[in-house]
Amino acid sequence: MEEKVSTTGNEEKKSVSFVEQIVIDDLAAGKNGGRIQTRFPPEPNGYLHIGHAKAIAIDFGLAKKYGGVCNLRFDDTNPVKEDTEYIENIEQDIKWLGYEWANVYYASDYFQQLWDFAVWLIKKGRAYVDEQSAEVIAQQKGTTTSPGTNSPYRDRPVEENLRLFEFMNSGKCEPGTLVLRAKIDMAHPNMLFRDPLLYRVLNIPHVKTGTRWNAYPMYDFTHGQSDYLEGVTHSWCTLEFVEHRPLYDLFVQWMREWINEELRMKNEEFATAQDGKESATAQDGNGSTAEANSSFSILHSSLYQGPRQTEFNKLNLNYTLMSKRNLLALVQNGMVSGWDDPRMPTICGFRRRGYSPESIVKFIDKIGYTKLDALNDMALLESVVRDDLNSRAIRVSAVLAPVKVVITNYSEGQVEQLTAINNPENEADGTHTVEFSRELWIERDDFQEVAEKKFMRLAPGKEVRLKNAYIIKCDEEHPCDKDSEGRVTTIYCTYDPETRSGMPGADRKIKGKTLHWVSCAHAIEAEVRLYDRLWKVENPRDEMAAIRDEQQCDAVTAMRQIINPDSLHVLKGCYIEPFAATMKALSYLQFQRIGYFNVDPDSTPEHPVFNKTVGLKDTWKK
Repeated sequence: MEEKVSTTGNEEKKSVSFVEQIVIDDLAAGKNGGRIQTRFPPEPNGYLHIGHAKAIAIDFGLAKKYGGVCNLRFDDTNPVKEDTEYIENIEQDIKWLGYEWANVYYASDYFQQLWDFAVWLIKKGRAYVDEQSAEVIAQQKGTTTSPGTNSPYRDRPVEENLRLFEFMNSGKCEPGTLVLRAKIDMAHPNMLFRDPLLYRVLNIPHVKTGTRWNAYPMYDFTHGQSDYLEGVTHSWCTLEFVEHRPLYDLFVQWMREWINEELRMKNEEFATAQDGKESATAQDGNGSTAEANSSFSILHSSLYQGPRQTEFNKLNLNYTLMSKRNLLALVQNGMVSGWDDPRMPTICGFRRRGYSPESIVKFIDKIGYTKLDALNDMALLESVVRDDLNSRAIRVSAVLAPVKVVITNYSEGQVEQLTAINNPENEADGTHTVEFSRELWIERDDFQEVAEKKFMRLAPGKEVRLKNAYIIKCDEEHPCDKDSEGRVTTIYCTYDPETRSGMPGADRKIKGKTLHWVSCAHAIEAEVRLYDRLWKVENPRDEMAAIRDEQQCDAVTAMRQIINPDSLHVLKGCYIEPFAATMKALSYLQFQRIGYFNVDPDSTPEHPVFNKTVGLKDTWKK
């Protein structure tokens, strides 16, 4: 987080990130009238991943902290890839993370203004219609060490450019035949300045605007202008937009010129229509009356200096691939079960896996915001999740690999109702009851017929404590039954009736560990899904690129070579206590001695399904 730690006496104070410091400095200087306004501007072309959560946290978090507002704006400039499904999920993810927007906007809200702005650029000689192919345009751009070549259409007459621009939106223009380009500098050292595309023809209906538009603005032309029209003061984005910032600033500057010119014209028209005193009033205060009657926001006054773009590092995780394009490929090719597959790095995937929104926000705060990209360790995220869930997860018993225990000195048909604490970290979570009977399920790994030297669980002649219940001792003469293949089927034990939790003998010391269990007669059979990393390599993005380069193959082919075939194990025939089967979807649980789990949305009381969130200990070994 590019932090400094200052110390005053015994008090240690954590400094703010460089991003937050910019806000502090701007507010102190009275920039933009002491106002802060941010926006979170996702493209509705896929589900959000955890990298977006970092942007959400800073956009919404800093606006709230410093008394500003944050708007949600969908940058819906490409109807080919956009869908209302994505819009709905994005809104759900933001709310789940604990944030609220002031307003919802769409880039398409500004399509008419952007079109009018483009027309103005044409009239000013700053834009022209090019009819060359995309391939030719790309070739003419040159390289980082050599200048580009001017398009032969660069100096079209304004009238012809205006006519062709209208034709682009007529529905009669074939996609790929005409584009609108900014006229900047084909020799500029920043390749983005070499006459970038402003509009292209798609001839595809838009979710919000229908068939009104056939020519659509490009992202770089839309993004900054939308920020300006909304009155955004701080525009935060990731480091790949550093090179885009000068172009962002140039387009904003041009828009400011256009708006000021429009306002002057409106002021003149207003002044002409008034006489004497009315005219003077209209022009007093920098044309505020005319501005109020214009289509432009009052924010475009002398106080508003325009949006300031600042870049910070992406949230990158090892063994994780974060690209909506690649995530979509995983979904479309059936390599995962959907966008919310718990192995996916999507926010909804983490939600389904059992991550809490608080843990994700805490993790983002922990790694901070810097100007250097880094690959964060998944183990760090899981550590934060583990700490968070420890305070909120309800403790229950579940047996994933069951073997039967028969307590021979416990009466057949007898059932006791024992008390289990829901969460020792939070007394307010209360207790629930568990049934104890003669026959129990325990984990198969908790028994060894021939015990290893340091084996502290159940073995012939050894004692263990059953959680919330009694001390039991495995029979020495006949410890177990086996099937024809030598697999243990039943373990025989006796119990000490004076050692139940709360009784005088409960404190009796034994060498064995405490085991979890469930009653055979009362346990509910469940399905448990165990998840591992989705990729076999630490940096799947770079590995994919290397494979594609070496084999000249597509992304999906490369993915199939590095995807982890053991990323999901579905366990059938698991047993849980009845209390766990009653919990609602997405509830946070700790299966005692195993790990943290949650209730999958597919779960029903008759067929409970649980997803493993994270183990009790770090298992991310390289």
